[in-house]
Amino acid sequence: MSPLLGGNLSELWVYLGASPLLGLTLTLLAYQGAVLVSKRCDGHPLANPVLLAVTALVTILWATGTPYRTYFDGAQFVHFLLGPATVALAIPLHAQLGRLRRLAIPLLMALLAGSLTAACSAVLIGHLLGASDVTLISLAPKSVTTPIAMGIAERIGGLPSLTAVLVILTGILGAVGARSLYALLGIEDHAVRGFAIGIASHGIGTARAFQVSEQAGAFAALAMGLNGLLTAALLPWLIPPLMRWLR
Repeated sequence: MSPLLGGNLSELWVYLGASPLLGLTLTLLAYQGAVLVSKRCDGHPLANPVLLAVTALVTILWATGTPYRTYFDGAQFVHFLLGPATVALAIPLHAQLGRLRRLAIPLLMALLAGSLTAACSAVLIGHLLGASDVTLISLAPKSVTTPIAMGIAERIGGLPSLTAVLVILTGILGAVGARSLYALLGIEDHAVRGFAIGIASHGIGTARAFQVSEQAGAFAALAMGLNGLLTAALLPWLIPPLMRWLR
C-alpha cells in the first residue's frame, strides 16, 4: 500500500470516527456479514452470528484504537430497539397459547428451578475459583437479558459493565453448546428445548431457538421474559444471605 493511500485511509477513518453513526454502521455490517458466514456454514453452532459479529467489532475497535464510548454513541440506536424487539416476541408466543395453558404448572416449576440454579451455581462456582465478592455479585444475574441484568447488578452491589460482559458470554456459550447438550440428554421436544435455553441464555439463546423452530423460539422468549422478572424479584433477597454464608 502506498503512503498516500495509507494516509487517505487514516484520514477517512478519523472522519468517520467523528460521526455518531459509525457504531451503527459497523454493527449492522458486522452482523450482516456474520449471518452470511453462518448460512455458509449451514448454521453450525460455532458460526453463531452474535459470536462472529462481536469478535469482528472488538477486533476493529482494538485495531483502530476507537474508544468504546465513541462506538456506542451510534450503536445505542440498536440498543434502544432491544425493548420493542422483546415485546414483539409475544406474537409467535400467542400461537402457542393452547400448549402454554396445558404446560403452565410444569413451566412455572422449571422457571423457579432454572432461575435459582442459574444464579446460585454461578456464584458458588465463582467462589470456588476465588472470585472477589463484587465479581460474584456481578455473576448472579448473568442468565438474564442485558438491560435487566445490569439493573439488577447495580441494585445488589455488582458492576453493571462486568455483568453485561458476563451476560453476553453466557448467551453465546448457550447458543453454541445447547444443541449438543440436548442431543446428549435425548431432549427432542422443541418447547422444552426453547424454554430451557431461554432461561439459561436469554436473548442470544432465544435468537438461536428461533433458528431451530418457531415453537422453540416462542417458548424461549417466554422463559427469557419470566426469568428476567423472577430474577429481579428474587436476587435482592437471595444474594445478601448467600454472600454471608460464603464468608
